[in-house]
Amino acid sequence: MGQTRARVTILVENTAKRARLLAEHGLAYWIEYGGHRILFDTGQGYVLRHNAAELNIDLASVEALVLSHGHYDHTGGIGEVLSRAKAVDVYAHPAAFRPKFMQRSDGSIRSIGIPEEASQALQGPAVTVHHVSQPTVVFPGLVATGPIPRVTEFEVPNPRFLLDDSCRTLDPLEDDQAVYFTTHQGLVVLLGCAHSGAINTLRHITQLAPDQPIHAVIGGMHMVDAPEERIRETIRELKRWAIQLIAPAHCTGMNATLAVWQAFSKRCREACVGTQWEFSIPSPDDTAPHG
Repeated sequence: MGQTRARVTILVENTAKRARLLAEHGLAYWIEYGGHRILFDTGQGYVLRHNAAELNIDLASVEALVLSHGHYDHTGGIGEVLSRAKAVDVYAHPAAFRPKFMQRSDGSIRSIGIPEEASQALQGPAVTVHHVSQPTVVFPGLVATGPIPRVTEFEVPNPRFLLDDSCRTLDPLEDDQAVYFTTHQGLVVLLGCAHSGAINTLRHITQLAPDQPIHAVIGGMHMVDAPEERIRETIRELKRWAIQLIAPAHCTGMNATLAVWQAFSKRCREACVGTQWEFSIPSPDDTAPHG
């Protein structure tokens, strides 16, 4: 693939439809952009290596690892990646490394932060951790958004996510971030879980890159527990942009996914393990960084 083409491959997701590929609750993208190789999230770590081998992706060639947030289903494969790569720059908000918990529907508490093995791998000598507290250029044309401002009234924090196991402190998930990159068709936005809200995320990106339309939105929209009103408002807001490709995944939830497909049937695509997209991009010399 030439450097004027970008490719996104889903390595980990909740669903897999191709023979020999495996699914798990989690998300990971392999991004080839401008001659660089970037991993956005790592899933839980159980299927990452297997799927990469089946898809002829060399995890050891990764140059940058971007973490959307500090939950186990996006960070559990960190050790698998870092044990293979020679040198990796890791991009994450400082809050991603805090303890994180979730209160189940029965009232019990579960730890859902970065697993200990993954945390230890991040201390390796070949790892450089960059604390992303603002929009950060990973490579020219490819940006980690940093924290997402919460401006909509309907995308509110989930009270089940906590910073302590005594249920006293709500986790605002300020570590939540997305990745976007420049193409000739417009911006391609990759969502981890969009805990800050898919619409808040897109609004933030359009402020960071006001001269470019949003061409594609791919990934988790975290509406699995969302009330119908939030789903309706999200779709209403999505219609404000002329998005040509929408691929809900992972934590979007069945009701929200069905609603998105119904609203954007001709522009929706599946996003399961092994799904790939290619985009035409400017040459590296012509790509101006954002943020």
